[in-house]
Amino acid sequence: MSLKNLNASNKTHRFLLNKLKNKKTFQIYKKFEKGLNLSENFIVAVSGGPDSLALSFLTRIYSIEKSIKVKYVMIDHKLRKNSTKESRIVKKLLQKLNCNLEIETWWGTKPKTNIQSVAREKRYKLLIGKAKKFKINNILLGHHKDDLYENFFIRILRGSGLNGIASFDKRSKEKNINLIRPLLNFSKQDLESLSKNVFETFIQDPSNKNDLFKRIKIRKLIKNLQSEGLDFKKLNLTIQNLKFANESIKFFTKKNLYYNSSINTKNKSILLSKEFFNQPEEIVFRAFTEVIKIVGKKYYPVRGKKIDKIINKVCDDKFIKTTLGNCIIKRVNQTIVVSKEH
Repeated sequence: MSLKNLNASNKTHRFLLNKLKNKKTFQIYKKFEKGLNLSENFIVAVSGGPDSLALSFLTRIYSIEKSIKVKYVMIDHKLRKNSTKESRIVKKLLQKLNCNLEIETWWGTKPKTNIQSVAREKRYKLLIGKAKKFKINNILLGHHKDDLYENFFIRILRGSGLNGIASFDKRSKEKNINLIRPLLNFSKQDLESLSKNVFETFIQDPSNKNDLFKRIKIRKLIKNLQSEGLDFKKLNLTIQNLKFANESIKFFTKKNLYYNSSINTKNKSILLSKEFFNQPEEIVFRAFTEVIKIVGKKYYPVRGKKIDKIINKVCDDKFIKTTLGNCIIKRVNQTIVVSKEH
């Protein structure tokens, strides 16, 4: 059962090999190894839940196999009284793998509304900051198949467009850092089984039982649909078909940005030609959203309703000037100029 570079004489390696003797754990690792296909150094985002602990175990073996350096980082959001204590417990758990978990704390005022969304945004910012500090271009996240389904239904209920519904990709990019989700082909049940086999325990997030959060309501809805005969194979096929359609729209969005916009390096603004707005509605919407995001230096895009409203204004010949997403948008002859708001 020995794997390349996993020398059993090392205490940590003996521990890993011993855990791989479990047939199901070994099968999960081989599937993970085949699907990751990464030869560069990376960061693993750790939360302490079964998914991220499973990811920690799998990446530890993978890094030894491929002779890759890996950093393990956990964000302590300070949103719960026990968060710091929990992060220390996770740090101790990862010591079984001979991993040094780095704990990054989110200091400052905490949100009272939209808590999960704001915390997620802050988590990504801190992780990306770590990646840039370490000069590492890849962050591995513990999202799994169940998260994919939940995200799909959440976006539908929000009235999201195709890009939102099909946005949960195995690989995406933020601030030139690759966000990789290598567990999207694994169920939460499989990851819990692996974590119990390796660590014997994991952190239970109490928010996972709080019906006030939309994600928890959706989780229960999916379970109810499953009991009524929801076919996950057909759901997977639907999501995949939507992704194919989404990639086509992305292609034409990039084409619109390339041919119908230009950067004014002098004042760091983006100029949009009249032709920029003469494309199909979805192409204009996405391209304009990207411009606002780039110029306004926003991590997440501005809400769709606001974008639609501004596009309608801009296309009116009487339009002169407005603001949105830290940007000033104004007409100069037949050109729309988008610059940073100071």
